[in-house]
Amino acid sequence: MEHIFSTEISILEISYLFASILFILGLKKLSHPETARAGNLWAAAGMIAAIVFTILFHKKDGQPIGNIIWIVVAIAIGSVIGWYSSKKVKMTAMPQMVSIFNGMGGACAALISLMEFPKMQTMFAAAGATNMFNGEAIAILLALMIGGVSFAGSMIAFGKLDGRIGNFKSPILRIVNLSFLVLLLIAVVFIMTLQPVAGNNMIIYLFAIAALIYGVTFVMPIGGADMPVVISLLNSFTGVAAAMGGFLYNNQAMLTGGILVGSSGTILTILMCKAMNRSLLNVIIGAFGGNAESSVQSGDKNVKEISLSDAAILLSYSQKVYIIPGYGLAVAQAQHLCHELDNLLESKGVEVKYGIHPVAGRMPGHMNVLLAEADVPYEKLVEMDDVNNDISNTDVVIVIGANDVVNPAAETDPSSPIFGMPVIKAWDAKNIIVMKRSMAKGYAAIENNLFYHAKNRMLFGDAKATLQKLIAEIKSI
Repeated sequence: MEHIFSTEISILEISYLFASILFILGLKKLSHPETARAGNLWAAAGMIAAIVFTILFHKKDGQPIGNIIWIVVAIAIGSVIGWYSSKKVKMTAMPQMVSIFNGMGGACAALISLMEFPKMQTMFAAAGATNMFNGEAIAILLALMIGGVSFAGSMIAFGKLDGRIGNFKSPILRIVNLSFLVLLLIAVVFIMTLQPVAGNNMIIYLFAIAALIYGVTFVMPIGGADMPVVISLLNSFTGVAAAMGGFLYNNQAMLTGGILVGSSGTILTILMCKAMNRSLLNVIIGAFGGNAESSVQSGDKNVKEISLSDAAILLSYSQKVYIIPGYGLAVAQAQHLCHELDNLLESKGVEVKYGIHPVAGRMPGHMNVLLAEADVPYEKLVEMDDVNNDISNTDVVIVIGANDVVNPAAETDPSSPIFGMPVIKAWDAKNIIVMKRSMAKGYAAIENNLFYHAKNRMLFGDAKATLQKLIAEIKSI
């Protein structure tokens, strides 16, 4: 009889419990910017512990893990690539990196399934089984399907975020996606009904290809403005796929990590959909972002500009200022100058806060991360609902690179694709200054009616260069 309570197994189980605790504590610390860095390190320590103890103490049929050299080499290569990529990536490309890393997690889950299915089928065939109706088969097939969709979808999301792939909107894709989903679920049941035959693996490869195709068609019709939601959703998919692997290997650390990623990603996805006043189904079918035009009439399109000196005077003699950052701030890498501006204004007695929209930027929390990089105190970051309650008492709102998240069309234009989406009501402030390089449309590909508002003045130019000049003007007052 196998010694199920051997010293090695006991140590391994305790290490997995320890790793799971570190995952949970790390995730808890990620909920606040001041502890987020420590949270990352705690979770990473848990993963390192799980890997090291698995290599040292895991045994199968009484034999330790083999190919240790190959495992160490693979870990070293992956670690170097990950470290180098993270050090070199620009803040504007962070969403793309998140998509790639998330896709790699899905690919790993899918590859595990492709490796384990032939083993399972051979074992069942040797036992004379007539079908594969069991928990192991379900875990393998669902991990393959979800992992494949996550990998392929993440790669398409990367292409869209990087501007390499455009939106492909067609009612046909909705039918194709629903058909693929139904067929994949039917295929899971069908494969489990088959009599296992050793070496007959063509069916699982076809299933994997179908999952990859569905991952592509699933993300292709989704509009660019929905990419933050898509990234969050695909991240939850990867977590679920990893949890399936933990179930398959009876690995508590892998199971806990997958559950945490899957559940937190799902919660974040729901919260982001709520912030956009839309259902997840509405996001998935790609009904947001596109070619819709604003209902602003040509006669109403009067754009007023403001000079640097006038902007400096207006800001210097204000009592309260809100800065609303967007993706354009990240593109210009102007977050440090933005913080310098708020410090300068506060030295003149001006109260400065930052209004943060939940889906500003191109990934969840993009603006929070951007401003944290510039050491902006977290207490200065104000959530959308609180901003809207306070903004009528604000002397000046400075919009830097934001577009769709301050568009009045969300409340006033029923024909707009963003109608109903909660936005920051910049137009309720006493004065508005929009800093942009041009009158270009936002990521949702629609015109921003705020540019033509009677209270608004446009300050054209690159955000970094404009902030430098504006800071110089304020200092001279």
